[in-house]
Amino acid sequence: MTKPIILASQSARRRTLLEWAEIPFENIIRGTDESYPDGLLPHDIAIHIALQKALAVQAYVQEAFHHQYKDQPILAADTIVVLDERIIGKPDSRTDAIETLTALQGRTHQVITGVALVHQAQQITFADVTEVSFHPLSLAQIEFYIDKYQPYDKAGSYAIQEWIGVVGIKSIIGDFYNVMGLPISRVVQALKQLQY
Repeated sequence: MTKPIILASQSARRRTLLEWAEIPFENIIRGTDESYPDGLLPHDIAIHIALQKALAVQAYVQEAFHHQYKDQPILAADTIVVLDERIIGKPDSRTDAIETLTALQGRTHQVITGVALVHQAQQITFADVTEVSFHPLSLAQIEFYIDKYQPYDKAGSYAIQEWIGVVGIKSIIGDFYNVMGLPISRVVQALKQLQY
């Protein structure tokens, strides 16, 4: 893969993972409605939102740049956290983050990343699921993490690659990088399927 792709995400972690995989990319972001139809399962919700992000960038690129980016696939992703079949989004406040991490501690939850690759008329979508188990954490540990790392832009109120992941994660089943925000090895395989 020598041609760059377009990353339709403002996530620093997704940019880092593409860099680690040595996939050249350009970052183009468009605001997207992250609502979804009623009745979707969590993995379908993540895929739906990721696809809307990719299509929004595709429409913008076609209108604003015409043929400049016509041969570049667009990659978008959306990560959600699920505990007891309830979707946990990004925290609204410090109190919300404390409540979320308190609910996760000592238990197992799912991290689901929906991925969408759009290239001209081609679309490849999938979701990857990782099970994450936390050790029991004290309120003091939770407050320390929130106050130092400010995880307000992260689903589930944490980032696995930060302090809380180092000291608090008991086990994971599945792709570690999926929890960071992108199942990068599956993305590499999906890119191989595109003719670009």
